Amino acid sequence: MSTPENFSSGRLQIALGLQDVVVDESKICFIDGVAPKLLYYGYNIHDLAENCSYEEIVYLLLNGKLPNKAELAKISTDLVAARGLPAEVFETIKHAPKSSIPMDVLRTCVSQLALSDPKPNDDTPEGRYRKSIRLTALFPEIVAADYRNRRGEAPNKPNPKLGHASNFLFLLHGKEPGPSAAKTMDVALVLHAEHSFNASTFTARVIAATLSDMYSAVTGAIGALKGPLHGGANEGVIKTLVEIGDVSKVEPWLNEKFKEKGFRLMGFGHRVYKTLDPRAVVLKKYSEKSGKEHGVTKWFDMSVKIEAMMKTREKPLYPNVDFYSASTYYTMGLPPEIFTPIFAVSRVAGWCAHVMEQQSHNRLIRPDCAYIGVMDAPFIPLDKR
Repeated sequence: MSTPENFSSGRLQIALGLQDVVVDESKICFIDGVAPKLLYYGYNIHDLAENCSYEEIVYLLLNGKLPNKAELAKISTDLVAARGLPAEVFETIKHAPKSSIPMDVLRTCVSQLALSDPKPNDDTPEGRYRKSIRLTALFPEIVAADYRNRRGEAPNKPNPKLGHASNFLFLLHGKEPGPSAAKTMDVALVLHAEHSFNASTFTARVIAATLSDMYSAVTGAIGALKGPLHGGANEGVIKTLVEIGDVSKVEPWLNEKFKEKGFRLMGFGHRVYKTLDPRAVVLKKYSEKSGKEHGVTKWFDMSVKIEAMMKTREKPLYPNVDFYSASTYYTMGLPPEIFTPIFAVSRVAGWCAHVMEQQSHNRLIRPDCAYIGVMDAPFIPLDKR
């Protein structure tokens, strides 16, 4: 057994944050942070984002292959059939404090969904698949119902004629989106659906490894995604853009920030990608397109200016997926407080896929740590302390 001296003398190498530690194998997602490259089950994210609906990606993540027409029709029908929030979940949303954070409402409601599932602990492959479909179908309804409740508006009922992305926008705004808005949302959902062993996905796998249920694993993942160092970064990006206010103010604002010790700009840098995040490449195009269509290009123009300046630093930093998703959503009329919930609406399919994979060849995840505390402390009775 190692002693504290071993730990402090450098005989053990500690990987803070599990940096570069490989803890398992997976067929779901491949990332090359240098190339850079992102693959879902071997398919390049650029091909998937431009050519696939979110329903196709859900099928791919849960089944390991892209669907044919019949399989796509089946999963689309299954997702529509799984829509419809239980009444008690609507009540939870209705009575949530107005000061509550949308991600907290989502986390609470997802946990509550287990109570209305007739077989919440059915952890057969078929049971896990059914719950994956249910969760994926209901995430948009929770986010949209909470969004409307905060504005004193009644929730909209799902439109069975609309696909996943279009129905989400319909639930939010009460009107059928145009083709461009529907495509933009579909692309955003595809891009955010999966990203290997990121913090929230690893959280889901750790919970699943205890042989807990799908709802518990996904609830835990939501808690991890909420953090500003993970999914919450996109909300930070738009707050920065709003603070700057205009493209003419980008340079002086950033030059002033560069003087601050420890300055960190949300939406830049990534633990895996050493250059431009491939998802940001796609979203940059849709941010520009959305800005032009809505007649508001300054958020995109500011983003481009910031990206250019960040590249000139001694240690260049590149945009990640959060950076251009912020301006894209904002020009679509979506408020910052639901940016991270939108991330969750997409990523739930990836979380479910990883829970299924983890439990298909399960081993409890139990890392060790380097103890640096006191050893063999003399015990002092209570009356003498």
